[in-house]
Amino acid sequence: MSVLTIILNILLPPLAVYMKHGVGSTLLISIILTIIGWIPGVIHAFLVNGTR
Repeated sequence: MSVLTIILNILLPPLAVYMKHGVGSTLLISIILTIIGWIPGVIHAFLVNGTR
């Protein structure tokens, strides 16, 4: 995982997910979790971007 990805995972989780996976269900989940609360969005971004 690059430094840019780590920074985007923390600051803008949906953007980090979009850069790695594009438009799809993963991005939608990331957006919803970030709207609900910033921490769930960050956790989701790290899990999704770190596993592939």
